[in-house]
Amino acid sequence: PTNPKERQIPSKSKNEQIQIPSLIFYFLSLNITMGGAHSREDLEISDSDSEEVEEDENYQDSKNETPDRSSSSLGNKSPSSLDEVESKLKALKLKYPSSSSTTTGTQNPSLKNAVKLYLHIGGNTPKAKWVVSEKLTTYSFLKTSKTNGRDDEADDEDDDDDEGGEAWWVLKVGVKIRVKVAAEMQLKTIGDQKRVDFVAQGVWALKFFSDEDYKGFVSKYQDCLFENTYGFESNEANKIKVYGKDFIGWVKPEAADDSMWEDADDSFLKSPGSGATPVRDNQDLREEFEEASNGGIQSLALGALDNSFLVGDSGIQVVKNFCHGVHGKGVFVNFDNGDYRSGSNLVHSTPKKALLMRAETNMLLMSPMNEGALHSTGLHQLDIETGKVVTEWKFEKDGTDITMRDITNDSKGGQLDPSGSTFLGLDDNRLCRWDMRDRKGMVQNLASASAPVLNWTQGHQFSRGTNFQCFATTGDGSIVVGSIDGKIRLYSSSSMRQAKTAFPGLGSPITHVDVTYDGKWILGTTDSYLILICTVFTDKDGKIKIGFNGRMGNRIAAPRLLKLTPLDSHLAGVNNKFRNAQFSWVTENGKQERHLVATVGKFSVIWNFQQVKNGSHECYRNQEGLKSCYCYKIVLKDDSIVDSRFMHDKFAVTDSPEAPLVIATPMKVSSFSISSRRLSLGLASTLRPAK
Repeated sequence: PTNPKERQIPSKSKNEQIQIPSLIFYFLSLNITMGGAHSREDLEISDSDSEEVEEDENYQDSKNETPDRSSSSLGNKSPSSLDEVESKLKALKLKYPSSSSTTTGTQNPSLKNAVKLYLHIGGNTPKAKWVVSEKLTTYSFLKTSKTNGRDDEADDEDDDDDEGGEAWWVLKVGVKIRVKVAAEMQLKTIGDQKRVDFVAQGVWALKFFSDEDYKGFVSKYQDCLFENTYGFESNEANKIKVYGKDFIGWVKPEAADDSMWEDADDSFLKSPGSGATPVRDNQDLREEFEEASNGGIQSLALGALDNSFLVGDSGIQVVKNFCHGVHGKGVFVNFDNGDYRSGSNLVHSTPKKALLMRAETNMLLMSPMNEGALHSTGLHQLDIETGKVVTEWKFEKDGTDITMRDITNDSKGGQLDPSGSTFLGLDDNRLCRWDMRDRKGMVQNLASASAPVLNWTQGHQFSRGTNFQCFATTGDGSIVVGSIDGKIRLYSSSSMRQAKTAFPGLGSPITHVDVTYDGKWILGTTDSYLILICTVFTDKDGKIKIGFNGRMGNRIAAPRLLKLTPLDSHLAGVNNKFRNAQFSWVTENGKQERHLVATVGKFSVIWNFQQVKNGSHECYRNQEGLKSCYCYKIVLKDDSIVDSRFMHDKFAVTDSPEAPLVIATPMKVSSFSISSRRLSLGLASTLRPAK
């Protein structure tokens, strides 16, 4: 029959397709050690299981894009299994053409915005798969104040439903999907399959019947996303208004100067072969230690010398640093021993920030004024060797008490300086340096004697201040600051008054920021994605500089995004956001950070830094817009993760490319060592669940 709905697939072909997952499972069982299933997905199948087999051809490998979390995970495949599976799929496609090639001319060609809708079911179980939810339906973008629920609105792009109130663009697919266009959709484009995957109370995929339809959807989606994010219609003038003419490459990546990303040609950790999936070693990341804490861990202070510290509800637990991780020493500083809380007006809750100083012999502890608050009026200085609080500091300027929301060392390796007496402070509209040599605390104004410490005016106007959120320092003391409006500002080590460079961001608040020791790369954390920015540029005289030391002009590389696949994002949970993304830790010129790590709920997510920078890597193929990297590994814990960080580079042993990874949950701290020569990350692969 010419109608794809009526076509019957011979049983032989059907059996061949059924055998493909088993083949993959066989190879996986040789390559990786996995734990039991741990699905957090509870979805209902919209259609029966008897979906058309031919339509599954393009979706048999979609588990490769959105992997299983169990022993049948399709996220970690060897090259041999991929080659064999792909050859089988290609053979099947030759004998039985896919619907996209036959449907365009026969299946309702006059129907506007026609798509086929798939739903991912089974979560992370061995039975996970894509099923056909609607064999033929339509989508529309509506501007409305309603997002949830189903109604009888007409599928008309111009059907506004704002009724005078706040309105935004939503994507409506048939009667099953109605979702606000936002980064939280985690929309992933797969151009070679004319397909997009996304999250909307489940994991869905739209399959388009032509390249034109696919590109039309992506273009409209990007326009709606821009308007929902910034409140302006998506046009050239407004994009320049939002990003600035120097950063137009951020919205038009094809026009950006990406030459500075090309140092990814370094041989270390580069994917072997031409687009081949890297070889995996089932011993590439091994759990070495697991330590129970004395109380609920709130923060992790890693040391580069002998010890690291777990700051909890009742005190500080000291652990010993080893080449394979951290292990308990049995030393504990109790907050309730009278030395910390007694008579204090500064500490009202468990410390949320612990900063090591003076060759890691002292620790600064900063607590918010109230539980749930972000700001603090002061801090305590703890002598680690005696376990006593030696000084209680107040934040004060010109005789007036002020607050801070964060503190950090003067430089990337500042905690190792035995004579260090200064540190940096950040508040919503303040950036300053505190000097502990004055009992009351003294702000050093590096700009001028008469001007405020922070008076940033370059390029943009802020009617209500800068709304600083987080900051970090380079090896030479340059400062990067992230803001609630998504902007990232770079300050040189000699001035805090005016930013040398201000990146516009992509609209999502920057909740955490990190920078490499050499200042060439910045990693910003948002709730839905990580943004990696290159600060290297060539000035008008042909000299290579970084954005901390000069204005970058218009030769600015487009950023790259690091994301979870829609399925992994859904499995992580709707309330679990990216937190505390950081580079691995080096404090020496000439050494390069090798990995990136971030936390999402119970996931610790690891990216290979070299692969992220490699523009020819397989992950970036067939994408639209900014390049997004989905090549990572996940370590799953049985509790929400407080923090996950790599130890100092000095703890990397000869047979390891990286120092151990330390993962802290409220009640435990675990250490993982990388024992193989390379940790090459494939598409969204799970290492293994960790207890």
